[in-house]
Amino acid sequence: MREGEHVDRSKTLYEWMKDLDIEITQLIECSGLDKKVIEAIVAGRYTTSPTHRQRLPNVLGISPEKILWGQTIEVDHLYGHGPQFGRSP
Repeated sequence: MREGEHVDRSKTLYEWMKDLDIEITQLIECSGLDKKVIEAIVAGRYTTSPTHRQRLPNVLGISPEKILWGQTIEVDHLYGHGPQFGRSP
């Protein structure tokens, strides 16, 4: 560890899994949550519920405050109604 590095910094769920050497299959098994939901949370494309925010840190053995929750993938804004309605801006 480098001098001055803060041990308790918040990280994404993926970063914690990597640091603690926990596979996604272990996380799915131990949390009892749906596979697709866990995969989306780990990938940063799903907003977690309070239940997710309790169960997942428990599996990792850390407090929920140490995980950076939220989407990490930018949301694209779509304009117009699509090709079925003719020309879109």
